[in-house]
This record gives sequence, C-alpha cells and structure tokens, in this order.
Amino acid sequence: MASEPLRLRVTQLPAPSGKGKVLMVDEDSKDLGLYRSALEREGFEVITSTSFVGRTVLDHALKADRHRPVLVITRCIDMQCYLEAMQMGAVDYLEKPLAPGELLRFVETHVQHERLQMLGGAAS
Repeated sequence: MASEPLRLRVTQLPAPSGKGKVLMVDEDSKDLGLYRSALEREGFEVITSTSFVGRTVLDHALKADRHRPVLVITRCIDMQCYLEAMQMGAVDYLEKPLAPGELLRFVETHVQHERLQMLGGAAS
C-alpha cells in the first residue's frame, strides 16, 4: 500500500442509450473543463465535480453500477496506484497528460464494448 493517499480521477462511462452520461471527478478544474468540452462536443452529457476523494470515488462509482466501465486518468505512474485501481475494478488506467481526443477514443471504445456485452447478454 502506498504511504500517501491514492489520487485518482474517475470517469464513469455512459449508458448504452444515445451517447449517454459521463461522470468526471478531477481536482484540476482546467483539465476537467478541457475533457468536459471535448466529450460534450461529441454528444455526451457530462456531470462534473472538483470534489476529490480518490479511491472513495472509484469505490462508490463501482458500487453504484458494477457493470459500468470506469476509466482512471491520473498523474500517478506508480505501479501500486495502477494495481490498486485495476484490482478495485477500473477497466483502464490512463496517464496524464492525456489529449482530449485520446480520452474520447478510450471512452468510445469502452462504450462500444459495453454495448456489445449488453447485446450478447440480451441474446442469451
């Protein structure tokens, strides 16, 4: 366990209807605004907060909907941070700085994956 608290930025990906909603939590309001603008331009509804409590946010997001993919975007490049986030259930761990276009590609990839899983589940 790292001696300092794990500092994560959590992005909860949208529901399968339309582009959906994205929950973004980041203590850096500049980054938050940049990512929010990029996702809103692509049709996502973005809910944001600068309240930041690290792994607690990740834990709550996953408890709210265990099947919703959660991306972690962080400046923490420590292997322990990565392992902790992935063990908690994050589907991806991305290092900052991250260009808004890169974030959009990751979000759309995970949204498509979630939709395919739902279609597969509906077929059974």
